[in-house]
Amino acid sequence: MEERITTYPEFYKFYLSEHSNKTNRLLHVIGTTIILAIALTAIYHSTFKLLLLVPLVGYGFAWIGHFFFEKNKPATFKYPLWSLKSDFKMYFDIVGGKLRLDTSKDADYEF
Repeated sequence: MEERITTYPEFYKFYLSEHSNKTNRLLHVIGTTIILAIALTAIYHSTFKLLLLVPLVGYGFAWIGHFFFEKNKPATFKYPLWSLKSDFKMYFDIVGGKLRLDTSKDADYEF
């Protein structure tokens, strides 16, 4: 039986290792960008039914990345809340230039 991860910094290192494929990371960035746009649009226009698309779009892009490119199971199955937090952290780290899609540069990343 594998051990459960007990700290968030330890989990985020694991999360990044499960997102080592460049295409998978790109799909996560695309999906997260779209869900942020949907959420902002729903709030701005008070069209809250649009929020029903958020999990479909978010998980859709992520799971395509995992199943077809990364060839692993998404961490969200075991750690749903930390995975959600980590998706946004990875997104803002990539958009902010702290992480790259090219994971060979992850060695420079400071946890």
